[in-house]
Amino acid sequence: MTPAPRLPDFTKLSVAVLGDPIADHWLFAQPTRLSREAPVMVLRHEREELGAGGAANVARNLRALGAQVSVFGLVGRDAHGRELSILLEKEGIDVAGLATVPGWTTPTKTRVLAAEARRSPHQVLRIDREPREAAPVAERDRVHAAVREALEDFDALVISDYGYGIVSPETALLAEAFRRANRVAVLDPRANVELFRGALTALTPNIGELARFTHVDVSKLDDVTELRKAARSLVERLEPQWLLVTRGNLGMALFGPGDADGIAVEASGDGEVTDVTGAGDTAAAVFALALAARCDPAQAMVLANAAAGVVVMENGAAVCSPNELASALAEAPVAVRLARTERRA
Repeated sequence: MTPAPRLPDFTKLSVAVLGDPIADHWLFAQPTRLSREAPVMVLRHEREELGAGGAANVARNLRALGAQVSVFGLVGRDAHGRELSILLEKEGIDVAGLATVPGWTTPTKTRVLAAEARRSPHQVLRIDREPREAAPVAERDRVHAAVREALEDFDALVISDYGYGIVSPETALLAEAFRRANRVAVLDPRANVELFRGALTALTPNIGELARFTHVDVSKLDDVTELRKAARSLVERLEPQWLLVTRGNLGMALFGPGDADGIAVEASGDGEVTDVTGAGDTAAAVFALALAARCDPAQAMVLANAAAGVVVMENGAAVCSPNELASALAEAPVAVRLARTERRA
């Protein structure tokens, strides 16, 4: 059993976030009646909000805990790209590494939430606006070059891959350069994991991604034996120092070359989950930050798990403050050998 960690001082750490920034567009409405035109509900528009998703959410989570953060990626020359850059800059995040691409669409997820007066809103529809083409190679290469030029300024690199084309073989070379320099390189993956063989400090897939990467039916991975087998195969294949698997309401599990049996922590928090949007971003950000602060990896997992337990209690892609994380740690589950964890309903 690993004792609960203390909250490190993250304020002296500097982190580069390289990945796909996403605009989270929230549209709030109130149901009024059934339409006479079709069997659908008519909603009265109330308000709209723009939030940060993807790599932008990773950056916000890091900044909320006090780290100095620079974000590198691509946005379109459109309203959502401009608003996303402004939002991040207002929070003290360096956005000089965000390249604006004419004719390219800023990835945007519009979520329509509806509720009657004095009731909690629920998501009824999501509309995704995505680039019709992959990230332009020339712009992508310039972003990578900017990270490489500033490598010595950063304690960690977090790669947030949402599949919009920023991740390339050059990204893996950057991760390898960070790892060789005794800095932290963490990948929150979507695809292209084979590029990163031997290049990563840590890989942070969710349970569905682990199933996809190892060609296993995801329903089998609730079983500890099957989870361990899949994790071992991925660690052997990609050779990260650590594999952190986020398991939803089953918590998290951590594997490494020297600890293939794994350790685990139950999901943090005892309240009702409100919204899991962005919880994986939070987990990757806090795990990377804790490793950069020289926390033991098991303690880094406990920190990441506690932070994820905070943000799922909020609507949208939320962040966890130092005070919230300290409070969550006071009652957070501790890490134990994987075989001792039990399946939750």
